[in-house]
Amino acid sequence: MSRPRKHSLTLGGHRTSVSLEDEFWAGFKALAAHRGLGINELAREIDAARGQETGLATAIRLEVLRFYRDRA
Repeated sequence: MSRPRKHSLTLGGHRTSVSLEDEFWAGFKALAAHRGLGINELAREIDAARGQETGLATAIRLEVLRFYRDRA
C-alpha cells in the first residue's frame, strides 16, 4: 500500500486537499464514475453527509470501502 498523498478538491467554491493513499484515490475516482459524478461532486456529497467528528479523508475512505464491499 502506498503512503498518503495530497489530492486537491473544490468544495463549495473553495479549494481543499485530502491525503489519501493511491489505492483509495483510484477507488474514489471509480466510485465517482460509477455514480456518474465528477470527483468534486462526489466529495461534496460525502462532505455534506459526514459528521463533524469525521474528517473528509476518512469519510471518503469509508465510502470507497462501502462501494467495494457492496459489490462483493
